[in-house]
Amino acid sequence: MTANKKFFSLSLKQILILVVPLVIVAMYTCISFTFIANKIIEAAILRVVDGINEKIDGEVRLTFEPPAIALDTLADAISTDQNPRNISNLVKSASKSYPQCLRISYGTAATRRQGGYILSNDDWESPADFDHTATDWFKGAKDANGKIFASEPHAVQPSGETCITFARSVFNRQNEFIGVISADLMLKNLSEVIDKIKVSSNTTINLVDGTGTYLTHKDPDAILQKNYMDEGKLDKKKYPAALYFNGSTKAFIQGKYFFAVRRIGVSPWFAVVDGHVADFTSTINKYLYAIISTVAVLILACVVLNAVTQTKTNKREKKVSDKIFTEMQNLIVAAKENAATAQDQSAAVKEIVATMEDNTAQSENISKKIVDVADVAKNTSGDVVTGVTYLEENVKQLTEIAEANQKTIDGIKSLGDRIENIWDIVTLINSVADQAKIIAFNAELEASSAGEAGRNFHIVATEIRRLADGIIDGTKEIKSKITEIQQSSDSLILASESGTEKIQDGVENAKNLEKRFTSIKNASEVTAGSAGEITKIIQQQAMASEQILITLKQIAGGIENFSAATENISQASQNLKMIAGELAQQHENAAVEEE
Repeated sequence: MTANKKFFSLSLKQILILVVPLVIVAMYTCISFTFIANKIIEAAILRVVDGINEKIDGEVRLTFEPPAIALDTLADAISTDQNPRNISNLVKSASKSYPQCLRISYGTAATRRQGGYILSNDDWESPADFDHTATDWFKGAKDANGKIFASEPHAVQPSGETCITFARSVFNRQNEFIGVISADLMLKNLSEVIDKIKVSSNTTINLVDGTGTYLTHKDPDAILQKNYMDEGKLDKKKYPAALYFNGSTKAFIQGKYFFAVRRIGVSPWFAVVDGHVADFTSTINKYLYAIISTVAVLILACVVLNAVTQTKTNKREKKVSDKIFTEMQNLIVAAKENAATAQDQSAAVKEIVATMEDNTAQSENISKKIVDVADVAKNTSGDVVTGVTYLEENVKQLTEIAEANQKTIDGIKSLGDRIENIWDIVTLINSVADQAKIIAFNAELEASSAGEAGRNFHIVATEIRRLADGIIDGTKEIKSKITEIQQSSDSLILASESGTEKIQDGVENAKNLEKRFTSIKNASEVTAGSAGEITKIIQQQAMASEQILITLKQIAGGIENFSAATENISQASQNLKMIAGELAQQHENAAVEEE
């Protein structure tokens, strides 16, 4: 049987176990390697792009430097000699040394109307209304104050060529501004410089101004007409023109493309580079695909090797499972016989244990009942003793209550006598108040007859009369309260005398009850003693039965443990038998699939 057949004879689960882990590891390895490789490639691309930017900046500066040198030389010469003829010769001589300049010209600070003039190497005759001092390059150079000024691209008359004018102000010996020397550099010269720089087939390099308008382009019609931001693949939302052309150097990768921008010296122009990342990654991707293919072949080889090994292992497992199945059948038979014997013995012992438990339970029940009777007898005896004590205390307390009640009656009678004395005092107070009232009335009469002199005395007499009236009213109320107290004390005396008779009857009843409790006490003591002796005898019998029961339970527990162990052995044997059967069934299924 070939390895290929052995491989396909495996079950789906076994195939998944062999393949899935290897695939996961391979995928993780390939993805990680690809990610790291891409990061390395991106860094390399950015380094290349940055180098391109530096090269563009150097080349463009080399193109700008000759006109700048020519302007500095001419400015120094003109500052010492302002003769128009000499200046014209200097300009024409400089144009021969710098052929890349379309026109070199000099304009005085004064306009032609003011006696000034403009000279050029090609003897261009400007229109009569042309004012060279109003041009952008003249104004810019004047404001630059001795530094080189670069104008925006414009068409030079009469040729119509698109140029950039470099201009520098000229000063005489007294450092007075006398004019501007300028040189026109054709944009096509910049295009030729850019075209010489090669990167890749899909990489484009251009010069643009601060708004993105093309200064160089492979299509001449696009120069000064189209905008880089409109044609490029750059994300304009993330990088608008104001942000992209802010003077800082940038180099980054966005999706499948790379981008770079760099300012050219101090000029208002920028070099922009963009291209497809695939120009740099195509070769590396081939190597990546080769590595991934190699990993896939290695995985397939590992799967085939593991499949062969697994098939051989399955065969060995089938032989072992057959042997286990046979031995387990024998073990199950023996375990079932032992279990049946143990169950019979366990049933017999359980019956004896049940009988002994019933006997022990009855003995314990009787013992508990007798103990309860003894406890009741003891409690009754104690209660009787306590009752006799309470009765003695009750008789004593009733006697004390009778004596206290008699004292109360005597006190109430004495209180009645004292209330009679209070009647006399109240009568005396009432008489004094009547006299004071009469005196006060007389005093009021005397005060009235005395006129104004007796006014104050009249007030005092009035108050005394009012006080006497108040005292009389108070004594009336006191008399009413005394009358009520006397009535209440009379009623209390009658009730107390009736209670005294009932207390005497209670004392006699308590004495009779004390005698009866004494007889009950003696009988309960005898009952408690007999119940205690019976309890001791039954407890001894219960302890003997309990020892027998413990021994029988130990025997029953041992038999149950033996039976449980036998059941466990039988169950384990059944499980092993099922496992062996499953293994045999799997091998049979594998054999059927193989056929």
